Amino acid sequence: MSAKKTALTVLSAGLLVPAMLVVPAHAAPAPPPDGKSRPATAPAAAAPPASMSTVGGALLGKPGVQVNPLAGAPALPTNLTGRSWIVADAETGEVLAANNAHWRLPPASTLKMLFADTVLPSLPKDQVHKVTQQEMEGIGAGSSLVGVKEDHEYSVHDLWLGVFLRSGNDAVHVLAAMNGGIDKTVKDMQAHAEELQALDTHVVSPDGYDAPEQVSSAYDLTLIARSGLQKQDFREYCGTAQAKFPGRQEPGKPREYFEIQNTNRLMTGSGGLSPYKGIAGVKNGNTTMAGSTFTGAAQQGDKKLLVTVMNPASGGLNSVYEETARLFDWGFAAIGKVKPVGELVPPKSADTSSVGSPAQSHEHHPSAAGEGAGGGVGTALGVAGGALAVIAGGAYAVNRRWPRGPRGGRGTGAGGGGGEVS
Repeated sequence: MSAKKTALTVLSAGLLVPAMLVVPAHAAPAPPPDGKSRPATAPAAAAPPASMSTVGGALLGKPGVQVNPLAGAPALPTNLTGRSWIVADAETGEVLAANNAHWRLPPASTLKMLFADTVLPSLPKDQVHKVTQQEMEGIGAGSSLVGVKEDHEYSVHDLWLGVFLRSGNDAVHVLAAMNGGIDKTVKDMQAHAEELQALDTHVVSPDGYDAPEQVSSAYDLTLIARSGLQKQDFREYCGTAQAKFPGRQEPGKPREYFEIQNTNRLMTGSGGLSPYKGIAGVKNGNTTMAGSTFTGAAQQGDKKLLVTVMNPASGGLNSVYEETARLFDWGFAAIGKVKPVGELVPPKSADTSSVGSPAQSHEHHPSAAGEGAGGGVGTALGVAGGALAVIAGGAYAVNRRWPRGPRGGRGTGAGGGGGEVS
């Protein structure tokens, strides 16, 4: 990875440490908060379906909050307004608590996790591509953009930074074109969702832009995030706080770069929030029909959690992050003190005959010394000696510990629909 392509910042001891970046001559586009220019308002809340998918366990198919506290368990936060949410142990797959886990709702840009998990392995990160006018067509009005320009060259690595940090629909469209086109990419994503048993998910657009019948669920988004976090590059991109992105490219002159910052407020501490201790990604989103959505991964000690929150009813742009942080706090305190209400099921093709190991994720896990770091530093967080330690190459690795049998089976499919999308 060339040093000029990215400069990363990291979170250490819960604080954001700014990278030493050169101030670019070309200013970055200035998208509105969280990268969306459309209103954050969502349709009036409707009741969840009376019957939903039972993938992962029967309790997860029931509406309302599901939690089985044992002696000494902390109480769930009382000020949660998300229409749907889930707290899961990222390694064991145990679901610690959930609310309407399989409610099919518009996912917004959290669907980009599925796009990345599907497409990222097929495109070499050092491949350079010149953007065409055709590839920039069809981007929805009001989309979040990173600033990709036609007739300019970008590496695949640059484009993925644009997808994860700025939720750039322009970068998504170019990568989809490189993958064989929008239609093929949508089909690939749908097939991958079915392989993951993310059966609530129906893909219409690869970028998560509001589209009729495009839905997912808190359960599915958590499955997808867990799958993505098996991949070192995925962890690197979703755990990057700041980077440089290519700007103007004129013959005979050095390429200009501008700084981009991740729209994940729990990572950067923007919007008046404090960075969440141990945060390692994953993806946020906001559209008219979806409201705010967020799937986060965090590690404290040897505990690793995944939390997804969809469409909080109040609190403005920060509410999805605040509710996620409260659920993280609860989850870290509740591990071992609650009886799981379900589980994150393995992919259909997974070997469930034995407990997984890092080798089963089909990747090389770099050491703390930075082996295999790919030029990035501190792209995810680990914990050592009770204090946050920055680990090169992505310390937040979720080893697949697939259950021996799919308790609850593959389910009966998703029942009922979520909010109307347009």
